[in-house]
Parts: sequence; structure tokens; C-alpha cells
Amino acid sequence: MDFPKFILGDNTDCPEAIFIIHTEFPRFIINLENDQIKWLEEFDSQDEKDLLSETEGLIEEASRFYDREVSRYNED
Repeated sequence: MDFPKFILGDNTDCPEAIFIIHTEFPRFIINLENDQIKWLEEFDSQDEKDLLSETEGLIEEASRFYDREVSRYNED
């Protein structure tokens, strides 16, 4: 089964939070309410160094995905 690169999620237990799930490596969930990231991968020290440089771009990409999805909901 193919998954989209990003998935939008919410949960009634966290009514203010909106989650973006990144399904490709490195997999993570970002809470757009407070920008906290939960990594779904385990990294060694070399991976962590590479990840730091990539993280900013992934967060920006996740934010653009969210903006796109919200604009599509508002079109209806």
C-alpha cells in the first residue's frame, strides 16, 4: 500500500493540536500547535548530524502541506 508523504491528523484528546505525519524516512509526527517533533526512527550519532540539517526543510515542507490542505477545505 502506498501512503502519501504527509498525512494530516487530529485527536479530540488534544483539541488545539494539529498533527502532520511524515511517512517517509525519517518518519516523524509534528504538532503544529507547538512545533514539537516525535521521531519514529532511531538514529545513531552520524544520522543525528545529518538530520539536523534536514529537519528545517522537512518542517517547512510539512507546513506548506498543511496550508495547502486547509486551503482545499476552504474551497468547498
